[in-house]
Amino acid sequence: MADPIMAGFVDRLAEINALAESSPGFLWRLQDEHGDATSIRVFDDPRIIVNLTLWRTIEDLFEFTYHSGHVELYRARRSWFEPLDRPSLVLWWMPVDKKPTLDEALRRLNTLSRLGPTPEAFTLKERFEAPSRVAAPSIGARG
Repeated sequence: MADPIMAGFVDRLAEINALAESSPGFLWRLQDEHGDATSIRVFDDPRIIVNLTLWRTIEDLFEFTYHSGHVELYRARRSWFEPLDRPSLVLWWMPVDKKPTLDEALRRLNTLSRLGPTPEAFTLKERFEAPSRVAAPSIGARG
């Protein structure tokens, strides 16, 4: 994160996190003591960071991702991040009274890598309806 190549990402991280928090449907995001999750390590490669959030609906997440100021960073992501040889984003449905964990995110990401999109681990492009007992999609580990 301290490499000069990351400056365009790092310089806007607080702004984009604040935008997410003020966006319709946003419920929660993983944070460390600095207010983001960039220091949280769950992979052996220290260049992989995580983003774990909870949204009321997939449509709310989609709107934030592609129709807000976030889209500028999304379009520039290849300037800062190397593509992975496996999925780097996973969604799943959460019970309304729970928050996602990193362990669950990794398990879901591995499920998506092994099986492709299923009701337990899916993508924005290949979605599954929520089971009747849950109402919030979670976006999981992402590098």
